[in-house]
Amino acid sequence: MNIKPFPLLLAAALALPIAAPASAESANWPERSITMITGFPGGSGVDIYARKLAEELSKNLDVPVVVESRTGAGGNVGADVVARSKPDGYTLMFSTSGTHAINASLYASLPFDVQEDFTRIAFLGDIPNVLLINAEKYPDVNNCKDFLDVARARPGELNYSSTGSGTSTHLAAALLTHMANLDIAHIPYRGQGPAMTALLSQDVDLFVNQVPPSMGYIKNGELRALGVTIKEGVHALPNVPTIAEACDIPDYESSTWYGIFAPAGLPEAITHTLHQEITDIVQNPEFEDWLQETQGVTPPGAMSLEDFAAYHEQDIQEWAKVVELSGAQVD
Repeated sequence: MNIKPFPLLLAAALALPIAAPASAESANWPERSITMITGFPGGSGVDIYARKLAEELSKNLDVPVVVESRTGAGGNVGADVVARSKPDGYTLMFSTSGTHAINASLYASLPFDVQEDFTRIAFLGDIPNVLLINAEKYPDVNNCKDFLDVARARPGELNYSSTGSGTSTHLAAALLTHMANLDIAHIPYRGQGPAMTALLSQDVDLFVNQVPPSMGYIKNGELRALGVTIKEGVHALPNVPTIAEACDIPDYESSTWYGIFAPAGLPEAITHTLHQEITDIVQNPEFEDWLQETQGVTPPGAMSLEDFAAYHEQDIQEWAKVVELSGAQVD
């Protein structure tokens, strides 16, 4: 960037009224309500977690924290709103690896840059997926190896649902079918509800879905969980093995994550305050228990701002490989 020289006194005079209000604004933050935007509808796992976090953050900051859903385009509508907002600490985004990692390579173009147009605030935990089949449709399939035998004996005959082309549920299943060398067709649906309904009604054979909305169906016996997509297992599903073990695919792993972002240029003082306040909340033992027991979310542990930045950058690259493998692309 080329900057034309100013006379020193004029430059100083111009700088003073700009710098002072910004400093004062940071020092007095927060003075009014904060909006936490999500890119997904009410009742989703994102919405449930966001509202719980907002409730606790409101107590700590002594101002209202209001959750607002801006749905559309895989979370991109909400992300665009945040990217264009003033970086003053009053607009945050409850983000996912979908909006801030997968979409970077899935969409041919985005109205924002997932790295340059945002300030990373805090990592909120991993969300594993779980491999599901309909227990009534497959009464004799008790584990992943049983299902792989069925699929390999019927190449091209089986199919799997997803919450949409290029979503984490699609990519997790695409990675599995690739690594297991299966010939299974992908049927994308518009969201979690229709994709789950397709499995429950036996219209599809398989669904690799996020753990939180799947837990009730697993516990009541309607669906059978054959494996979870992370290598450590899931606390809320202690009797469900990992796909790496159950399917004998040692290198298989796929999970998404939640995080808090703000518009680029957020003052450092506000960034660090938000990071510390949110980190204190999610590392509280009671909050961690809530995450594990009711949401199936792996607590984030201690992750600094620098760690989150490195994690985010690496995740963008890793998902780009899976998107390319799947062939998914959205114009």
